Amino acid sequence: MEIKRLHVGKRLSEVAIHNSTVYLAGQIAENTSVGIQEQMTEVLGHVDRLLAEAGSDKTCILSTQIYISDMANFAGMNEVWDAWVANGHTPPRATVEAKLANPACLVEVVVVAAQR
Repeated sequence: MEIKRLHVGKRLSEVAIHNSTVYLAGQIAENTSVGIQEQMTEVLGHVDRLLAEAGSDKTCILSTQIYISDMANFAGMNEVWDAWVANGHTPPRATVEAKLANPACLVEVVVVAAQR
């Protein structure tokens, strides 16, 4: 059994790949001084980059969990998501309000995808 990990740190790996399935760690914005739309755009950029490194892309997403700090941000988050997600490839998704580890983070996104 082979498990490949990318960007391995002391606490977590950004990516794990097993049996052609790509698991991303929760992605958050580095710039937390901006609003939900800007944070979501940055987070989805991280998702795109990591999926590409793992031999995948957003058309191969199997499931997504989105954690937002306040449901008041739901519409703004969805506006960015709707513009980003691949038409005809919308994955199963759960969105929940959650207290995030860093209070300045407005959104965290977890993705599981297949390799191309």
